[in-house]
Amino acid sequence: MVSEGAAGRGTRTLRAESALKALTSEPTSLDRVRRVLEQALVFAGASLAAFYTPAQDGDVLCLVESAGVPRTLFGLRDGYLLTGGSPVADAHRTGNAVWLGPKELSGSAESRRTSARDFFLAVLPARGDAGRGCLVAVSERPEGFDTDDRKSLELIADAVSCPAADRAAEGGELPANAFGLAMDTGRVEVGDEILDLFGLTRDDFDGKVETLLGLAVPEDLPSLMSVVEADHMSIGDRELEFRVLQPSGPPKWLRLSGRLVPGGEGRPARLVGTVADASKLRSDVTDVARVQRLAAALATAGTVRDVSQAVVSALRKPLHADRIALAELENERLVVIVLDPPEPESWPELWRLEWRSEWPDAPVRSMPTLAAALREGRARIWPAGSDLEPALAEVGPGGLAVLPLPAGGRMAGACLIGWDAPHDFGTDERALLTASAGLAGQALLRAHAFDAEHELVGMLQRQLLPRRLPTLPGAAAVARYLPTTAGLEVGGDWYDVIPLPDNHVALVIGDVQGHNAGAATLMSQMRTALRAYAVEGHPPDVVVSHANRLLMDLETDLFATCCYVDVDMEEGFAWYVRAGHLPPVLRHPDGGIEIPDVEGGPPLGVVAQADFPMSPLRLQPGTVIALTTDGLVESSDADIDEGLDRLAHELSAADPAHLDLVADALLVGARRSDDVALLLLRYDGMTLRPLRETWTVWRVPEAVGHARRFTRRALRGWGVPRDDMDAALLVVSELVTNALVHTDGRVRLDLTLLGDRLRVAVADSSPRTPVKPTSIGWEATGGRGILLVEAMSGTWGTVPVSGGKQVWAELSVSRS
Repeated sequence: MVSEGAAGRGTRTLRAESALKALTSEPTSLDRVRRVLEQALVFAGASLAAFYTPAQDGDVLCLVESAGVPRTLFGLRDGYLLTGGSPVADAHRTGNAVWLGPKELSGSAESRRTSARDFFLAVLPARGDAGRGCLVAVSERPEGFDTDDRKSLELIADAVSCPAADRAAEGGELPANAFGLAMDTGRVEVGDEILDLFGLTRDDFDGKVETLLGLAVPEDLPSLMSVVEADHMSIGDRELEFRVLQPSGPPKWLRLSGRLVPGGEGRPARLVGTVADASKLRSDVTDVARVQRLAAALATAGTVRDVSQAVVSALRKPLHADRIALAELENERLVVIVLDPPEPESWPELWRLEWRSEWPDAPVRSMPTLAAALREGRARIWPAGSDLEPALAEVGPGGLAVLPLPAGGRMAGACLIGWDAPHDFGTDERALLTASAGLAGQALLRAHAFDAEHELVGMLQRQLLPRRLPTLPGAAAVARYLPTTAGLEVGGDWYDVIPLPDNHVALVIGDVQGHNAGAATLMSQMRTALRAYAVEGHPPDVVVSHANRLLMDLETDLFATCCYVDVDMEEGFAWYVRAGHLPPVLRHPDGGIEIPDVEGGPPLGVVAQADFPMSPLRLQPGTVIALTTDGLVESSDADIDEGLDRLAHELSAADPAHLDLVADALLVGARRSDDVALLLLRYDGMTLRPLRETWTVWRVPEAVGHARRFTRRALRGWGVPRDDMDAALLVVSELVTNALVHTDGRVRLDLTLLGDRLRVAVADSSPRTPVKPTSIGWEATGGRGILLVEAMSGTWGTVPVSGGKQVWAELSVSRS
């Protein structure tokens, strides 16, 4: 039984001494260094352990090896100047250990280079004769390194030592399995064992790395070249397996382990390391190095599902387990997040009875042994034949491991691993299970918080975008939005469809710089502003110009791009304006594609007095307008022009009759490194077009009479009976009179007839809305106009129009 709870703290140092004693009996190598560092993960609760030694010139402490999560998460570098002020250099110069907490690290370079939460840093000088370096460890636990942790780290610092290949690179004797490659000349020194592995004698070898590469299987050359070429080699690329050709029989698998040693001033860099027969190495089942690979996978696992998949991949096959379950602990109840294999038949009957959904609840109350392990925080292992309750015994009849997953001072969940055939639990396998439990617990806690925050971000994003698109006359519109999966930030992409008077529709799509709360707030402001300017009746260039001035006045460092399209549904014509955004893509009824190549204006918020030219679009019934943001068409391996061409090709091949399916198809394979917004409109044309007439009212004594005569002629031409004309003429008289008496400037009368609905609208230059009086005395000489309009019409209202207003009324009429 493996224990890491309170009961095991008293013996932890003794077990660390035993493990390190077994490791130090092996020859010094990169593999041994890594295995020694992994003991810091097991016995000191570290998230990361690394070993630094002086470079060849003695001026820099260089990274030799690391274990645990990637060091970049905590801002650790590949090297530190010995004369610098870093904690690593201080510990090496003084020979004293350095223990730093979040407060001490708050202003350090490591803290500025990391996005991780609070952590503790320990730097201990290697005290062994062959150490000549520093051990660095990082803990994410709230209490940091306690007394037992520090004692374990001191033991590890005494045990870690520089690999023999590194000593040879600095002038010592070259071990039989080591090599040293000069990165500038390609000359390589190799030990006798390496020559034997390549099938060469000392006399046959000319000292050139190309000679060794020529014996490799051609398919493995690219990976080898990525190591031996200076431009590609890095601290992280230090181990790979490859094949060499044999005189007879299949190729032989070899494993190369190496690191790049800086040369210093006047001296070339060197690649030093070892080569071994891969068939003689330890099997994956007992290799604690899997902890490092699991840590790397968990470091990039964003969601709970990602964490569970990483744990299953790292443990089930290497341990040859028959089943594995991972569950979160919520309110004293385990909620299973993954069962592998996923088939219910692979699990005990009691578990199948609880199989109610994709994420079933494990029957914890019927498994007191599991509940006890969670309460005690102890990782426990039961071999075949152990006396367990049926629910657990049937999970692992040949052996069962229960791993509580600690995180943040509490239990985040549990992992159950079961075998059908009798399973022998080795020492290394026990260490692997214990170390994996700690890593998985921390990752599960982070992922749970990520999922919760991601859901909150998604809800906020949905609130900032239109809940539904309006029903349009003579057209259909659909929109899609995909938030980025690269983080928790709210994106700045937006879209909008704005119905306008006279059967016009405005399509807007835009993108605010950045992915944060500021970008989301600015996006909401810009969407609201554009909608307000559009409803006021401004043309597209004025709408965008107003939005640009507004953004300049907000004094923000962010800018925005947008494309605004004003579509006249009656005429099949549109004007569009670009402000640093992608152009619209048109799919014509015959499948032809058009991407207008017209220069637009700059992004919003960049130039105060910018010009935003309008460009025309001619639409035939069946034409599709596609507007998108750069997240759909731009990526690291393709520029915007290539992405637009790909979008146009996919749009051409789609069936515009099913616009929702078209939108879904265009998003297939979208890269989620950035937000994606997509807006599609299919112009169908209006089957019933309204009749319109307009009259400019001059400010003359006979103005109202002229307006009435104009209305009478228009209605007579439209076939409206005389009885229905009287009500319309009265409404016209009252609205025109109010505009002339209470406002200055131009007055315009618009008549629109669609079916049996007549709309009378009078526009003036005053923004003041007419007020309906609450009561009028018999002696009053005015104030009855709006009451008469309300009485004679079915509905009436006012809308702002270009600095003024439009007062309108609708009446029901018949036609002869």
